[in-house]
Amino acid sequence: MLVVCELALGLSLFALSADAAVAIPFQGKRDVDTRYPYTGPAVPIGDWVDQTVKGNGKGFPRLVEPPAVKPANSTVTNNVNVISLSYIPNGVNVHYQTPFGLDANPTVHWGLSPSNLCNSSTGQTVSYDRTPTCSAVVVTQCSQYFHNVQLDNLAADTTYYYQIPASNGTTASQTLSFKTARAAGDQKAFTVAVLNDMGYTNAHGTYQQLNQAVSEGVAFAWHGGDISYADDWYSGILPCESDWPVCYNGTSTNLPGGPPIPAEYDAPLPAGELPNQGGPQGGDMSVLYESNWDLWQQWMNNLTLKIPYMVLPGNHEASCGEFDGPNNILTAYLNDDKTNSSAPKSELTYYSCPPSQRNFTAYQNRFRMPGTETGGVGNFWYSFDYGLAHFVSIDGETDFPYSPEWPFVRDATSNETLPTEAQTFITDSGPFGDIDAENWKSNEAYQQWQWLKQDLASVDRTKTPWIIAMSHRPMYSSQVSSYQTDVRDAFEPLLLQYGVDAYLAGHIHWYERLFPLGRNGTIASSNIVNNNTYYTGDGKSITHVINGMAGNIESHSTLGDDPVLNITAVLNQRNYGFSKFTFHNATTATWQYVKGDGTGYGDQLTLLKKNATLSR
Repeated sequence: MLVVCELALGLSLFALSADAAVAIPFQGKRDVDTRYPYTGPAVPIGDWVDQTVKGNGKGFPRLVEPPAVKPANSTVTNNVNVISLSYIPNGVNVHYQTPFGLDANPTVHWGLSPSNLCNSSTGQTVSYDRTPTCSAVVVTQCSQYFHNVQLDNLAADTTYYYQIPASNGTTASQTLSFKTARAAGDQKAFTVAVLNDMGYTNAHGTYQQLNQAVSEGVAFAWHGGDISYADDWYSGILPCESDWPVCYNGTSTNLPGGPPIPAEYDAPLPAGELPNQGGPQGGDMSVLYESNWDLWQQWMNNLTLKIPYMVLPGNHEASCGEFDGPNNILTAYLNDDKTNSSAPKSELTYYSCPPSQRNFTAYQNRFRMPGTETGGVGNFWYSFDYGLAHFVSIDGETDFPYSPEWPFVRDATSNETLPTEAQTFITDSGPFGDIDAENWKSNEAYQQWQWLKQDLASVDRTKTPWIIAMSHRPMYSSQVSSYQTDVRDAFEPLLLQYGVDAYLAGHIHWYERLFPLGRNGTIASSNIVNNNTYYTGDGKSITHVINGMAGNIESHSTLGDDPVLNITAVLNQRNYGFSKFTFHNATTATWQYVKGDGTGYGDQLTLLKKNATLSR
């Protein structure tokens, strides 16, 4: 490792120790359980509509997205297909993905000038046994080795340049750049892109608007779970109901870009893969589970190699599937390897998925968040500062009482028996932190709750007056569900106690802004200035936004005949998009819902501290 380099600017960078340069891989509280055999197909596919290589005129073309690094020649044996950035304290983690291993520890060259990358940092590689392996897939469309290199002790609010060198057949990347986070207490205004529930189908407009936001200087993106919708590969094997617009003979789903599909997508399939007919125009969430991840991550390269892309878990990251189809078609396929068949009853268990598709495995490896560095756990719960704001990522799927992705609480102590196969469900996951199993119904028994309390208590509001929390699942909505009670019982009292300004969520595929809410959904009328201006941060109420409209194969949520509740200020069930959160100063912030069709804003909200004026 190079220790110090002198740059043309006359600046000397901090020396990096070998330990500081190593990105510690995720250390989960629980490994993947393999006590019962997986009995499904060796290479799960997403459809049985047309299993020939190019189809017989009824099939659909295979979708591909360009890799992060264009290979230098036509004979490709290894390649950097994905690059993404994330914050660590006082630095950035550079994450990149290849189909095969490297011939040395992963390395990043970097510096303050694009012509003088005189620092080198090395990191670590993690991998998992994906199904199928990359030896059966096109080299430039597959990732199985995940590399993390930390660039530490960097100056705040500073542009750095970096390059990933060639290794074991890969082509060196271009010289790229990123900007470090502003120091806590920096008073300058900044904007964050906030999104949830973003897949590939139906997300083209959101993608375009996100790219526009990056070009306009958005600081980073914060994606609150349901990333890629890889587990919706089974949309291609479930028969379409008359009201489903998003399966192979549906009418309403659009692939990114729309027709005509580019000629380069119409390519023969690699060994081990079959056509992907799940979407009405082919592709998307009906190829192999792992290929869906690869497709989405390569599509997002244009954002993730430019700005930090911070993520937290959603339900679609848990496993290879969530529920059965009509006549239990998925049970027959995953449990008994019976194609186009049925089963007497649904028996989807934890062991129905291949081992590599259980327990958030892909999510744990394909991203690298600062859980270790901030006292949290991996990609599940963590926090970070940026200028005037403290951002808190919460795991709304596991590790709290009655969490929706039910953890194996009974193996938290040595004197309890593990659940049998029949006592599990396909999305069971975790725990990823410690649990006092004797008191598992209590919030205080969970490491995540203890971490959240300590994290919020340690915030210096003179430096970061804004605290923004996000988990995947909302606490309240006009679409009422039982999980909302569990989420708010776990986290709402703490968020109110420490004066958190806003709680952001997704999961429901629409845009919904609520009025300021106190404990158990009481509307705090005194904090409503008008329909588009709220007071916040006083501990009496929290601003809640359900921001789940980025677009995916499952389309929009709809309320149907159910009433819009009085807690809902704005509801949009039609437009895809994302939101921009701008922090102007210590007392004023604005939230803007950006419609993906380019027609402007679907909603705008101003948040004020009580000592703020109504004008900026």
